Amino acid sequence: MAENDLDEGKRRFLLTATTVATGVAATAAAVPFVASMMPSERAKAAGAPVEVDVSRLEPGQRMIVEWRGKPVWVVRRTPEMLNTIKADDDRVADPESKRSVQPPYAKNEFRAAKPEYLVLVGICTHLGCSPVDRLQAQPEPFAADWHGGFYCPCHGSLFDLAGRVYKNKPAPDNLVVPPYKFVSDTTLVIGDDTKGA
Repeated sequence: MAENDLDEGKRRFLLTATTVATGVAATAAAVPFVASMMPSERAKAAGAPVEVDVSRLEPGQRMIVEWRGKPVWVVRRTPEMLNTIKADDDRVADPESKRSVQPPYAKNEFRAAKPEYLVLVGICTHLGCSPVDRLQAQPEPFAADWHGGFYCPCHGSLFDLAGRVYKNKPAPDNLVVPPYKFVSDTTLVIGDDTKGA
């Protein structure tokens, strides 16, 4: 056997071994990197739909749940509250919610799938503050003839009992209605509005 043949064999073996070792090392380095780009279980849960039991929510009350790290308000409106919504049409900037964010089934005067229940993301559309609820119709320092709704104390934005912003206020749009659906008379799911099979 010639010396050249021996060197060629060693060369091929070393080249193959080096190639395999490099491939294994690159794969071992890439796996944690790729895995770090996948959403964590916590991140997956943060975007997951939230089931809400509204059976103990009395008329005229509000509850707050968290969905995607945001406060979501569920308000059970009384018949009197529903009557004031139409009365506010001339006071709000977008009475028909044409430029607002809401699912198609909430693009109505009550901005709701069921008029009795209002579901809103509790973040002002101006600068992201959290408005406070003033659900009862009574004179307020910011509106002497207040019908009830939501008030953002940071910059003075006012919203009615359908989450529609009043005219000439800093907030440009109505409060956001997230996707949701009722799975029973007393249970709604926020973050999922697909129809069941």
